[in-house]
Amino acid sequence: MSGIETQNLTKIYRTYRKEPGLWGAVKGLARRRYDETRAAEGVTFRIEEGEFVGFLGPNGAGKTTVLKMLSGLLNPTSGSARVLGFTPWERRDEMKRQFALLMGQKNALWWDLPARESLELNRAIYGIDRSRFEKIVGGLAELLDVTDKLNVMVRELSLGERMKMELIAALLHAPRVLFLDEPTIGLDVVSQKKVREFLRVYNSENRIITMLTSHYMQDIEELCERVIIIDHGRIFYDGPLSAVIDRFATHKILTLVFEGAQQRDFREFGEVIEQTSETVKLKVPRGNVAEACRAVLAQHRVRDINVEELPIEDVIRQLFGEQHEANAAAARL
Repeated sequence: MSGIETQNLTKIYRTYRKEPGLWGAVKGLARRRYDETRAAEGVTFRIEEGEFVGFLGPNGAGKTTVLKMLSGLLNPTSGSARVLGFTPWERRDEMKRQFALLMGQKNALWWDLPARESLELNRAIYGIDRSRFEKIVGGLAELLDVTDKLNVMVRELSLGERMKMELIAALLHAPRVLFLDEPTIGLDVVSQKKVREFLRVYNSENRIITMLTSHYMQDIEELCERVIIIDHGRIFYDGPLSAVIDRFATHKILTLVFEGAQQRDFREFGEVIEQTSETVKLKVPRGNVAEACRAVLAQHRVRDINVEELPIEDVIRQLFGEQHEANAAAARL
């Protein structure tokens, strides 16, 4: 097994529920009550070598918990997982040398040292040959355009520069599996684009397994052909990103540009998203697009017309909303 495989992976957190008052504290000494939070429940999927998979879900869905179990940082309550043939939570050295976890909100570099010295420490930990180290750092720094920042104190780097250095640190030992948890969070648009392009090229050239969680849907659209969607610890979609749109996008966006000003109310054709004197943007049910176009063209002089899919972030947001409603309905039964 050269990829990742999970089977009914489950993580349940138990937290002590303290009853109020002195008497509650006394009772707690004899009999404690606990609340259970199912951070991941029955998570099952398989990822092959070279795949770049988006791992999506709202805050608290269980994404980071699953990544931490696959990294060996957490032991599951039940279920199994294999990463490159290893059981992650056994924390064997052979596996540690073949994966990397990069969390956008956590710093792995030493704050008070130049970036190069932090990388030197990683070199020593992984026992990387000096010439190979120089070649890898030089190549990655050039690709990420931070060669002139290697000797700058980490605390003096911008957020984008720091994240690029974190990427170099994560890839220094040439891992075969890369877990990315919000790697572009807080970065400016230019830095996001640079990091995305780097990740796309690196994954393509090195055929590594990459799992990406991100709230920036552009990250997912540009990098991932496959997505796994999780909510309340359970997976409810695993498949091509394009199929998410085909299966769950119930509407399309119809944009019309008129030859002259229009004052009409266009709500009979669909939901008006945006309107000016000469343009209107409508959200129209997929099955009604052709009919709406014919009706508008018959009644108005149209200079340009454009039909496009809903933005993927709107589709995902709708998905989560429907899933929450389904969960609420099931809870009431």
